Amino acid sequence: MAFKDLLLHIDHSPSYLARLELAINLARTHGAHLKGIYAVSHAYYTSRDELETADLVRKAEILFTERTTHAGISAEWLHVDCSVVGASIAGILNRYTYYTDLVIVGQPDTASNEPNTAFDLPEQLGLRAGCPLLIVPRTGSFHLPGTRVMIAWKSGREASRSVKDSMPILKKAQQVSVVTISPFRDDSDIGLENVRKISSYLALHQVPVGHEQIFASSVITVGDLLLNHVFELKMDLLVMGAYSASRSGGIVLSPVAKHLMNHMTVPMLFSH
Repeated sequence: MAFKDLLLHIDHSPSYLARLELAINLARTHGAHLKGIYAVSHAYYTSRDELETADLVRKAEILFTERTTHAGISAEWLHVDCSVVGASIAGILNRYTYYTDLVIVGQPDTASNEPNTAFDLPEQLGLRAGCPLLIVPRTGSFHLPGTRVMIAWKSGREASRSVKDSMPILKKAQQVSVVTISPFRDDSDIGLENVRKISSYLALHQVPVGHEQIFASSVITVGDLLLNHVFELKMDLLVMGAYSASRSGGIVLSPVAKHLMNHMTVPMLFSH
């Protein structure tokens, strides 16, 4: 499947402009339609300035329309003011993920006072979304992620789903590296057979793929090992499975994914 419909979450965070430019470039590269969604929620026992809100919405719409028109891409502005008090932004956005190929959101920012962007938005949206999620770091500029892609591979449903959902990007990549992490000083659990299988699968899709093995460390976390490898290989996108089963039987963001989401240096794509 190709990316033909992209959904971009719009807010007033400092990182939004970089996220918008990335979404525009992605839409242009894949010949996709870009929908920008500005969602407004209403918390319990809080008031708001209607005129101020309307002014913020108008400024956001003008910026989105000007940038997408100048880029010459197919675009659509969506303003969703939810009338249900207490509805979350993730819940509002989720209803639109069923009808798109990829949703683009920003990395959580604890220092942000953006009222319509919850800190756990990517985590909650990823659990519910009907499509893959592309998270853009809150600092830095990312012209077009997907030229050099690193796949953090651990054989299982989540990683498999993320690889398949990122296929439109992988097919256009110049370099794709499947990275596996094995126990410290133990090469008996490399999982070479699983690596061979995923490499063969990608090769059938004409994806140029190589394999890198990392040994776990007693002093460096798995998340930091992956971040270091992203930096050393000069990758511009990380694809991985992000969720795991909790002890209670529910599905939660894995500790590695949570660490990466808090310290990410390049865009990250995952799906559930």
